[in-house]
Amino acid sequence: MKKPHAPFLRGLTVQLLAITVLPLTLLLLLIAFGSVSLHQQDMRALVGERDERAVQAASAALASELHHRASNIANLVALAELSEDISTIQTTDDLASDFDGGLAYLSLDGQLLTSTSPHSGLWNWVAQNNILSASASDLPTFSAPILDPNSNQHFIIVSQTIPSKNIIVAGAFSPETLAHETLTNSYPDSTHVTIFLLDSSNQVLYASGPLASEGLPHDHPGIVEALRGESGATYLKKDNVEHVVAYSAIAPTGWALVTEEEWEMVSSPSLQLTQMAPLVIVPAFILALVALWFVASRIVQPLQKLESKAAALAWGDFETIKESVGGISEVQHLQMELTEMSRKVQSAQEGLHDYIGAITSAQEEERMRLARELHDDTIQAVIALKQRVQLAQKSVKDQNGKQTLKELEALSEQTIENLRRLTRALRPIYLEDLGLVTALEMLSREISQNNKLSVDFNKTGQERRLSREVELSLYRIAQEAINNVVKHAKAKRAELTISFDDSTVQMEVSDNGSGFVTPNSPTEFAPKGHFGLLGIHERADLIGAKLEIESTLGRGTKIKVRL
Repeated sequence: MKKPHAPFLRGLTVQLLAITVLPLTLLLLLIAFGSVSLHQQDMRALVGERDERAVQAASAALASELHHRASNIANLVALAELSEDISTIQTTDDLASDFDGGLAYLSLDGQLLTSTSPHSGLWNWVAQNNILSASASDLPTFSAPILDPNSNQHFIIVSQTIPSKNIIVAGAFSPETLAHETLTNSYPDSTHVTIFLLDSSNQVLYASGPLASEGLPHDHPGIVEALRGESGATYLKKDNVEHVVAYSAIAPTGWALVTEEEWEMVSSPSLQLTQMAPLVIVPAFILALVALWFVASRIVQPLQKLESKAAALAWGDFETIKESVGGISEVQHLQMELTEMSRKVQSAQEGLHDYIGAITSAQEEERMRLARELHDDTIQAVIALKQRVQLAQKSVKDQNGKQTLKELEALSEQTIENLRRLTRALRPIYLEDLGLVTALEMLSREISQNNKLSVDFNKTGQERRLSREVELSLYRIAQEAINNVVKHAKAKRAELTISFDDSTVQMEVSDNGSGFVTPNSPTEFAPKGHFGLLGIHERADLIGAKLEIESTLGRGTKIKVRL
């Protein structure tokens, strides 16, 4: 036994998926991924703020170390001013560790007096090139990076002049060593941060981290700003990965400290797992899509195809319903039932067609008999009556009598014309003698002359004669269609067109009238009072022609018959 509510349940499933489940899943995905996106933006800003504070702290630590070395040089200057002997330099372990390039006394003209440096070649090279005499000052000053030709290592020299003794006290330290020792606490080697320390001429003094080997271009973000004495953070897109760049100035020397890292690397594994949590909704969304696809492809679309085929069946197309629409077994069983029903309907309709054909033939024969009787008897009698009236006019002398006879003669003439028009309508003599095209043209002309409707006739293609039954059916279809326009359409203009090509003949009747609501199937013609359309459909069906009716309220009607 079939479940009567199965189609409703399937429809409800589609509605639930399409209207509730799918939108809710999309909404959850939107909220989830929107939250992830907002979270990532906040994390991005948080990492930028963290790196900015870290680089400022590191810059402050470096500045403190530089101030410390400048203070040490100032202390040595004070000791040298009090000392009688300047042939030796009083140093300590702290001084030795701060100035890994050693300490030295030089004359104002740049000659080396004494040094404590293990790199004596550095101080000899400084003395030979007179590096410090040009920048001698009575305050601690920092030189530009100097490359020791012996160790191939850069050194920074802090120097101060003692005018009373005409000497320069100087200490050399490696900026790389200073940066490594100072920045290790802030940036351990295990971090993903890349550090660049640059002097005022954009020369890299120290670099460490995963991107250190790539070098630093002069237009890298943050360099110009840091060398201007600014600090901050910005973002850089590199290989489709966003990096956060933090920068800060180091005041005593005008150096710049720049750090760079992928901000997403800062997230902890648990946080990254939390960000991936919304992806759990994706399988649910995919399942909803799969379910919707299954329902749409296996149920809804086959039912829609079956509906269109059932509509074609209602118009008499018995072959379309036999084409499989696929789908689930219930849909296929339904199509099989409809196919069997169409077979029975077709069998019954064939018998009905024979009956209608016989009635139509009898109707045409009766029309021809009436036309002959009207032509042979009634019209001849009225003609004889008219002739008698004409003879009577000659014998009557009274003027009033003559006038009455004239009116009787005109009435007889009008009756003869009406009877002839009726005879032509009952039996289209042009159709038998001159063919379908001439008969349709004369029909258009006669309708235009006797009604307030202009009917234009058009022919395309090479005319050819058809069988008597086909020509008569097409003529009657055109006649009925134009009469419907005259009676119901309230149209000012109509057009009758017949087209011939190698394989088909098509006739079309259109008007600019009021139009009507087209019935969904021929079974609605009679209940809705469209008896003229029912007759047109039956005549088209009898000759195997395809009928199409298009009508829009206020925009007219178009009837096509394709054979």
